[in-house]
Amino acid sequence: MDLEKNNSESIAISTFEETRIEDGFFVLTHKNENDSVEILEREIDSSYIQFHFCTKGKAAFKFNQGNYTLNIDEETSLLLYNPERDLPIHLEIQPHSWLVSLVISIKKFHGLFSEDANYVTFLTDDNRDKKYYKDGKISPSMAVVLNQLISFNLNNSIKPLYFKGKAYELLSLFFNRSEDADIEQCPFLVDEVNVAKLKKAKDIMIANMAEPPSLQELADEIDLSLKKLKEGFKQIYGDSVFSFLFDYKMEVARKLLESGDYNVNEVGLRVGYSTGSHFIAAFKKKFGTTPKKYIQASS
Repeated sequence: MDLEKNNSESIAISTFEETRIEDGFFVLTHKNENDSVEILEREIDSSYIQFHFCTKGKAAFKFNQGNYTLNIDEETSLLLYNPERDLPIHLEIQPHSWLVSLVISIKKFHGLFSEDANYVTFLTDDNRDKKYYKDGKISPSMAVVLNQLISFNLNNSIKPLYFKGKAYELLSLFFNRSEDADIEQCPFLVDEVNVAKLKKAKDIMIANMAEPPSLQELADEIDLSLKKLKEGFKQIYGDSVFSFLFDYKMEVARKLLESGDYNVNEVGLRVGYSTGSHFIAAFKKKFGTTPKKYIQASS
């Protein structure tokens, strides 16, 4: 790897790990585990939509010979599409940062949403020929899939199939109606008071993740019926209360393990598992590997 100095900062030229899903669809992953900024480049023409996800650290996309920059920070996503010009990737990724990108042709993408094009904003008749940039937050459910992609440690013979399944799952989660609830499509959410109550319910569950209240206790605390709690929570957050909490707990556990400050049993206790075996089973269910193996793969 060639190194060169730029503004007294160490810069390294690197490459993505590329996995082909099918014609017109591929996944790019990269872990910069070095202490230097890394530059990654990949030609992408105007017939492709790009979805970028930063799971750790931060990076910057440079366009037009460096005259225009789009930053992407930890736990955020960036969607890029411009039918009028190519958008080659020129990425400056900071030390100890991880990135996953899905790149899919507009033709294939239209096919995925052919019956639902009006839902996906930039596929409507008015917008399908306009450039489109959108940033957003990575949800806990998306973070799980992204980690499975970037920390893949199964047999390489199944990698194309595994990545195909995970890539489509990630797209589904990205465009999940409930993740970014549309009040016009969801009459329940017209009532702002109920929305505030449901957000409070989420905060209560997160604050008490090790010993969460029952659904009835939660409903009583936020002053909603049990039915409205269940229905409304799923409409806003795309999952049931306890499924959402499970994803959240596993994401917290993953970050605690990566920090190296806690052993497996300590992490399990912090997220609400009284025995190590129960935590290990839960972690494996979500990430497909044990906490110990995950730590080894991440180090």
